[in-house]
Amino acid sequence: MAAPSRRRKARAAAFDTTTRFVTIHGHQRAYRMCGTGPALLLLHGIGDSSASWVPLMRSLAERSTVIAPDLLGHGESDKPRADYSVAAYANGMRDLLDVLDFDQATVVGHSLGGGVAAQMTYQHPTRVQRLVLVSSGGVSREVSPFLRLASTPLADLFLPLLKLPPVRLGAMGGIELLRRSGTDIGRDAEELSRVLDALPDVAARGAFSRTLRSVVDWRGQVVTMLDRSYLAEAMPVLLVWGAHDAVIPVNHAQMAHERMPGSRLEVFAEAGHFPHHQDPERFVELLNGFIAGTEPVQFDSKRWRRLLRDGRDGGVTGAGDGAGSNVVPIRGEAAGT
Repeated sequence: MAAPSRRRKARAAAFDTTTRFVTIHGHQRAYRMCGTGPALLLLHGIGDSSASWVPLMRSLAERSTVIAPDLLGHGESDKPRADYSVAAYANGMRDLLDVLDFDQATVVGHSLGGGVAAQMTYQHPTRVQRLVLVSSGGVSREVSPFLRLASTPLADLFLPLLKLPPVRLGAMGGIELLRRSGTDIGRDAEELSRVLDALPDVAARGAFSRTLRSVVDWRGQVVTMLDRSYLAEAMPVLLVWGAHDAVIPVNHAQMAHERMPGSRLEVFAEAGHFPHHQDPERFVELLNGFIAGTEPVQFDSKRWRRLLRDGRDGGVTGAGDGAGSNVVPIRGEAAGT
């Protein structure tokens, strides 16, 4: 009976999603890792953490080594006064892969994590095998009014008040009303509550504000991947969105799909900003199928240089606000396929 017992223990260890820690550049980074096989890097959104991916990790670990970090300033990672730009996060993910001894990974990013994943593909094209963007930031200006407001100086006055029980209770009550309202933003009430829970912490609040202001101001998102998306012509790309996303509208998926030649777009008809939470089984099946059905990109420096020299024909005039973008058919539930 000893051998089966050892096998059960080994299997339990292989699927352990508890938090681990590693120090990089003097700062402690939290991450979860389980499974065996090629690396699959999962990046969470702003104010969130690797806990967002835990319900999916064990299923994905059947075929991959799943790595879900807490981005610097989030979760259990350190929250120093530091560079919280998308570019800095992309470098941090490269460094984490190096420390964990992985040369390449399929990179999946949700919301802010999608912007980081796309930036990582641009900054470190030899490290990314496939790119999966889930309700990703960094496409066009349009974004939730809440995030625009949170990026203004007014947020510096309001967010500290969340540590006061009456204000916190009122905020949670407001989220509960949203949940019951049947509106698009109400679909994500549970996730919003989870993000709100972390904000009374001073260090977390500072990291949240610096991160948000690096990508959003009162006019909307200030970064876009559209001007460089043509560089992904040989990259296997999967776009996943919720049809009722009130944070980053589904038309951003259409823009990105058009700009990324050969990309695949799937829309979850009943989902909001967290399609991987609304239907995790479908998401896991979709992601596993995408990985199994595509070959990792082979970086070609000559092609990369040619693309950079030639650029995109006609440029990306108006990409910042979505102007001039042709809408393409969507594959998935919303299209009735």
